[in-house]
Amino acid sequence: MAVIKISPEQITRKKRKGPKGHAVDLQALEDIRTLLGDASRQKDLLIEHLHKIQDQYQHISAKHLVALAHDMNLSPAEVYEVASFYHHFDVVREGQTPPPPLTVRVCESVSCDMAGARDLLQALRESLGEEVRIQPVPCVGRCQHAPVAVVGQNPIDQASPEAVAAAVDNRQIEAPVGDYIDLDKYQADGGYRILKSCLEKRLDSENIILKMEHSGLRGLGGAGFPAGRKWRIVSGYQGPRLMAVNIDEGEPGTFKDRHYLERDPHRFLEGMLIAAQTVGCEEIYIYLRDEYAGCRKILTREIAALQNSPIGSSLPPIHLRRGAGAYICGEESAMVESIEGKRGMPRLRPPFLAEVGLFGRPTLEHNMETLYWVRDIVEKGPEWFASHGRHGRKGLRSFSVSGRVKKPGVHLAPAGITIRELIDEYCGGMLDGHSFYGYFPGGASGGMLPALMHDIPLDFDTLNEYGCFIGSAAVMVFSDQDSARELALNAMRFFEEESCGQCTPCRVGTSKAVELMAQSNWDQELLEELSTVMIDASICGLGQAAPNPLRCVFKYFPEELQ
Repeated sequence: MAVIKISPEQITRKKRKGPKGHAVDLQALEDIRTLLGDASRQKDLLIEHLHKIQDQYQHISAKHLVALAHDMNLSPAEVYEVASFYHHFDVVREGQTPPPPLTVRVCESVSCDMAGARDLLQALRESLGEEVRIQPVPCVGRCQHAPVAVVGQNPIDQASPEAVAAAVDNRQIEAPVGDYIDLDKYQADGGYRILKSCLEKRLDSENIILKMEHSGLRGLGGAGFPAGRKWRIVSGYQGPRLMAVNIDEGEPGTFKDRHYLERDPHRFLEGMLIAAQTVGCEEIYIYLRDEYAGCRKILTREIAALQNSPIGSSLPPIHLRRGAGAYICGEESAMVESIEGKRGMPRLRPPFLAEVGLFGRPTLEHNMETLYWVRDIVEKGPEWFASHGRHGRKGLRSFSVSGRVKKPGVHLAPAGITIRELIDEYCGGMLDGHSFYGYFPGGASGGMLPALMHDIPLDFDTLNEYGCFIGSAAVMVFSDQDSARELALNAMRFFEEESCGQCTPCRVGTSKAVELMAQSNWDQELLEELSTVMIDASICGLGQAAPNPLRCVFKYFPEELQ
């Protein structure tokens, strides 16, 4: 058979206009260009631009999605895979009916479930009209005010059907901002004096790192890595270096970061800038969970005020990025992926973020509360922080306490305090009519312990031998009127909902565990085998920690399985 040779010159290709298979609607493109204005179209701003569409239209239509892809020079598939990954983006395909113009989100996680969230959901479904979407959602970070509903972006604490209906009727949908220490008040109390000393080289970077190391401060987002050691490691890599601040506290039971941001945001900002100056970070990215709309208003306002102040010209660029409803983005590498405008999928490590992090650069990653204490440690000395503590432990812990206690909230207490001491000395005791039955010492992923184990010091490493950990110090207290197995099922449903789906052990394991745990009789042998696979083979901490409450029911609440 003869072979016909065709030269490259003989091949002509018709240049494609626009994305393949997706015609760009000109009106939708005009909508997008008007909405984005002069904002940069760089790829890492994709999630920010999706938020603008969602906020404007309460959903993201197929036409607007394709138009955004065209305007940002991305493929529609790239934009769709990101938009469909995050819970807070309502992507409406062609032919689908958009959601109602107003959404009421009702938290159904552990503390709100104990406080009657299921009854609230049912009542709202029966009382609110079709123009309102009632949506059960994972933890919204207001556990001390359970049950909580969010009307638009306006949180309703201790929510009742009547209070939610009033907010809906009056269109009270904006997040309120309470009193807080603004820039003027903060500076009047000595704020930014330490940062100025750093900028003017009157404080040596090595001296500051030594103070951080000697203080014993560890990462307060849950991992507990020594802060000073992290600063030293990152500073050892060749620049340019970046900084990423994790304020995506989605762990059920956790709300301490919001508590501090709503009251004293500049103490955090100064600590952040001291860290950036010490380590040599050229830009800073703050990743704030979308549920914290009030905090976003505060940070937007106060960062602008700081940048316009006399020291503003000496500061690195600060980028405030908005999460979109994905618990997995609390994992540091998933957060970095999200900041880069991608789905929040955890990375395989090594390399670690300290070496190859945000945009491929060495990155100093910290939880917000860790940075909140930096100014005090540098100003008062490491001994001040280390001098606190009980039962042989050192430092302070901000406990987010919720559940069946009289005074839930953020309680600053010595590291190593026991749960009984925390309840009696800081929380006013148990609610009337409730007897202490058990507690989650570190959020939904930190496991569960019975009341008889009330004398264990609450701190890093002290709970490991019991199959638990303190994490971000989210303590949820339950009573004899609660069921440990039902609370464990609630936690597993949360992990099923929030699994990113990247790895099979977590994606399938959480779903199968929910199915098995919902049965009246638990197949303990199969559940234990499933737990082992999830712990051993999951890529990140979500799948590895998801079986903790389940396993604790086996160990400490066997009477509920009879």
